[in-house]
Amino acid sequence: MLYSTVTPADKRRAFRERLATGELLRFPGAFNPLSARLIERKGFEGVYISGAVLSADLGLPDIGLTTLTEVAGRGQQIARMTDLPAIIDADTGFGEPMNVARTIQTLEDAGLAGTHIEDQINPKRCGHLDGKAVVDEDTAVKRIRAAADARRDPNFLIMARTDIRAVEGLDAAIDRAKALVDAGADAIFPEAMRTLDEFAAVRAAVDVPILANMTEFGKSDLFSVDQLRDVGVNIVIWPVSLLRIAMGAASGALDTLIEEGHLTSKLDQMQHRADLYDLIDYESYNRFDTNVFNFHIER
Repeated sequence: MLYSTVTPADKRRAFRERLATGELLRFPGAFNPLSARLIERKGFEGVYISGAVLSADLGLPDIGLTTLTEVAGRGQQIARMTDLPAIIDADTGFGEPMNVARTIQTLEDAGLAGTHIEDQINPKRCGHLDGKAVVDEDTAVKRIRAAADARRDPNFLIMARTDIRAVEGLDAAIDRAKALVDAGADAIFPEAMRTLDEFAAVRAAVDVPILANMTEFGKSDLFSVDQLRDVGVNIVIWPVSLLRIAMGAASGALDTLIEEGHLTSKLDQMQHRADLYDLIDYESYNRFDTNVFNFHIER
């Protein structure tokens, strides 16, 4: 009932222990707190919170328009609703190294298990779009060093994302990844890798976990969990998938409403009221007030 009873510290500790085993951990992207609970219910290992999704949820493009307050607030709402660890996208850290340091402590306070900071310039753009530009290595290193120095919980995961592959090629991405690990990154997010061999090359170059981004309609082929596991990937995210599916279904439902004047033909595609109430644990609220839950749902 209400929020997770697992503390953020316990989530982080369990996450780091599991990540250290070398197994592949699956982190679908949650677009709201309820979807995070569904991800947990389905048996995944963690929840990812995408900056692109947070921007889209506000009707904005993913170009760095969201603020630290907005991101941390939404991250807290999602993270507290699940026992799973939640990793959140912090874009470029919301400013200079001192801003990055504040970002880390704010996200810790919000109950997140980790975050990634990228090496794009501002204004940034989606990692799978053309025309990206990255900062120089010194600037990228300062961001990650500030993040690592600022955290208070050693189990809070500092992940460095590099977008340099699309700008200068794979060799540059490997060199950048090594420098970011030396700066204190606990994990590497090599964005927009094109092949499994490229993931394998990054895996061989660094001795920290690596993440694969399996976003649809992007630069990377949509590799399977087994394929990514075989090349040594440790975390895989599907950042926008659930939002895309939900919005596609919503669009179809609105079309049906216009054409037919009702949604009877869509009932079998909807989450049943009983399933929704089960997911939000409606019945347990009866422990506090018997007047809250005093009905029965017919299927």
